[in-house]
Amino acid sequence: MQTILGAGGAIGTELAKALTHYTDHIRLVSRNPIAVNPSDQLFKADLTQQEQVSKAVEGSSVVYLTVGFAYSLKVWQNVWPRVIDNTIAACKAHRAKLVFFDNIYMYDEHSLDGMDENTPVNPPSKKGEIRAAIAARLMDEVRSGTITALIARAADFYGPGINDKSVLTETVFKNLAQGKQAFWLGKANKTHSFTYTPDAGKATALLGNTPEAYNQVWHLPTASNPMTGAEWVEAIAKEMGVKPKLMVAHNLLVKFMGLFSPFMKEIGEMMYQYNKNYNFDSSKFEGHFNIKPTPYSQGIKEIVQRDYPR
Repeated sequence: MQTILGAGGAIGTELAKALTHYTDHIRLVSRNPIAVNPSDQLFKADLTQQEQVSKAVEGSSVVYLTVGFAYSLKVWQNVWPRVIDNTIAACKAHRAKLVFFDNIYMYDEHSLDGMDENTPVNPPSKKGEIRAAIAARLMDEVRSGTITALIARAADFYGPGINDKSVLTETVFKNLAQGKQAFWLGKANKTHSFTYTPDAGKATALLGNTPEAYNQVWHLPTASNPMTGAEWVEAIAKEMGVKPKLMVAHNLLVKFMGLFSPFMKEIGEMMYQYNKNYNFDSSKFEGHFNIKPTPYSQGIKEIVQRDYPR
């Protein structure tokens, strides 16, 4: 049995699809799980509750933690420490391997242009401090030999069928499709990498089923030639056949919008990621597995054809 804790989101869904190449026994765990594959086993659980997590993990050989919580510092402070502790405890108790899907919030803000697995951990935000703490908690257990685990880390992501939790979808794809201006956070002349969700799902499944991949950090395959914000808008608009109308939201505007929008208030401390070149390096994964990520032009085309057909 291979189990996804936090199934149903953009990554969990793609992961569930990809796991069928390795097993017919897939368990999807969330508050309200929905089958992705016909044979999926559905298990309702609250990941903040230790006993429920233990029952969800029981009988699993590999557990994938892909849960995504509301984009709120208070929520993260409250739930993430409990969820990582519950998951580690359950995997230890049931002798399951753990694959943790992570982001890059813990990296030093001056090292974003060429991030790899050795980028210094020095979080400049409170959300980043939480992500650094839970990653360190897991890797401390790995180093002590009490658990077999790995961290699969992605850049900001984009992909087909995403309804939320993707800034690029919410501010560019959807706006242009509705005839509105695209909305780009930060400086539109800075490059920004995005991980394609189908690539992330396939790569995470591959890592989970590769024994030698454990007990280390991996960057998931991400195209190496990121576009600037303006170029992203132009490329998406061209594929949609619309004008590349663009509004740039600088720091002061985001701060002002945060007075009225909870999401914009939360994004404020993360603006440093959009004011610098954000270049995600996945050469370790690509070299080890001889797998190349989906080019941005192809990813954009697949999203538009599926979600925004003319």
